[in-house]
Amino acid sequence: MRYTGPKARRVRRQGFNVYGSEKYDKILAKKSYPPGMQAAANSGRKPKLSEYGKQLLEKQKVCGMYGINDRKLRSIFTRSSLAKGQTDRMMRLLLERRLDNVVFRAGLALTRLQSRQFVSHGIFKVNGKREKTASFLVEAGDKITVRDQTKASPAFTTITTSHERYVSPQWLIVDMPSLA
Repeated sequence: MRYTGPKARRVRRQGFNVYGSEKYDKILAKKSYPPGMQAAANSGRKPKLSEYGKQLLEKQKVCGMYGINDRKLRSIFTRSSLAKGQTDRMMRLLLERRLDNVVFRAGLALTRLQSRQFVSHGIFKVNGKREKTASFLVEAGDKITVRDQTKASPAFTTITTSHERYVSPQWLIVDMPSLA
């Protein structure tokens, strides 16, 4: 199950903005200590993490950033370890190829959580077919388009107008005039 609790608490616990929203950067700047009753009193000293604790924290960061649970991350790890190449690069490649992440990277959503919601509501088509699965793996050459019914949506028009200053990654080609 995905984490649905207080996001600010999770960000403060990680000490890193896993959601990407500016709101959580402000929270981290204001309260740089972890959540809890005694955290502010003990903010001067940090507990020493074991190697397992460091690895667990990194795994939780990845799960939080991509909005996946441990079971999905485990299946991605298994799939990437069976593939040819380095496991960490293959794992990163599989995470970046997810449809919700591609929509976020293209600048069609402000956060990964919003892109996941857009995909689950069926706003996007992949190669002309409506896709509602956030974990759909996009292949090279796939064409992602916005459904005609949602182009005029107020939530979507604000994103397309703010897209002018966004620079998408080099591996992703975004044709914004055809989306508007």
